[in-house]
Amino acid sequence: MDNKNEESRILRGMTRDGSARILVIDSKKLVNDMIATHHTAPTASAALGRLISAASMIGTMLPEEGDTLTIGFMGDGPAGHLLAVADYFGNVKGYIENPKADPARKPNGKLDVGAAVGAGTLFVGRGHPGGEPQTGTTAITSGEIAEDLATYFAVSEQIPTVLSLGVLISGDGSCLAAGGVLIQLMPYPDEETVAKLERNANDLQAISHYFRDGKTLSEIADIAMRDIPYDPFDTLEVSYRCDCSADRMKAKIRSLGKEEVKKLLDEQEAEGKPRELTAVCRFCGKNYTFSEKELMA
Repeated sequence: MDNKNEESRILRGMTRDGSARILVIDSKKLVNDMIATHHTAPTASAALGRLISAASMIGTMLPEEGDTLTIGFMGDGPAGHLLAVADYFGNVKGYIENPKADPARKPNGKLDVGAAVGAGTLFVGRGHPGGEPQTGTTAITSGEIAEDLATYFAVSEQIPTVLSLGVLISGDGSCLAAGGVLIQLMPYPDEETVAKLERNANDLQAISHYFRDGKTLSEIADIAMRDIPYDPFDTLEVSYRCDCSADRMKAKIRSLGKEEVKKLLDEQEAEGKPRELTAVCRFCGKNYTFSEKELMA
């Protein structure tokens, strides 16, 4: 079944004993929109696809509308730096420094996302309008995205987390299936529920294949919550969405300072080009061009 044009969705639920919350995302449309934006090679698509899938789910856990989530992988692999920014509603945008990163596959034939990301630092930042941003960091443990984020939550935020992410890329470079499951323990969980969650986590290792085979969000949640009473409480529609604007881009150029902006304009003129500057949004690729008059106003 080809659902390439269907919107991505997140199911959210909670165990009836209050021990854990669960989120399940079908992110195929998110990933295909990202591929169309950044023209990524297969391994780059899988790496950034996993990251935006995770960020979308985590974004829906932000406390207030207007809050933002930023996740960055500052690795030394060929993919370079990866960023994902999500909002309270789970809408997300992503960036990869080298969209053509595509190292050799693993011996089992799978895309080697860990090799593309490499070693380095992972950060998670949460911002609130008018407030100070909160940021935590950990070392990248594997570069496979899910394992790294689960480690981050356990180490930096002391929240035991199960996270499974998967992206299947087809021969033509598009996303065949993508999604993930995020389970986090709440304070003072029931030990029996925890034991069952740990057991069930083994059934989530090939998560992308469930989506490829047409399983619904509810059916995948049932696998993760096997023998655990739980209640889904809503389903959200989420999009790959960039919120860049001319005003934001103009402000970024102006932040360089008048002397630096004038220097850049002089360089343009020296090259025989108009005295204007162009800023490119790294999340969606849109160009914004400003004249000298606009910048110096």
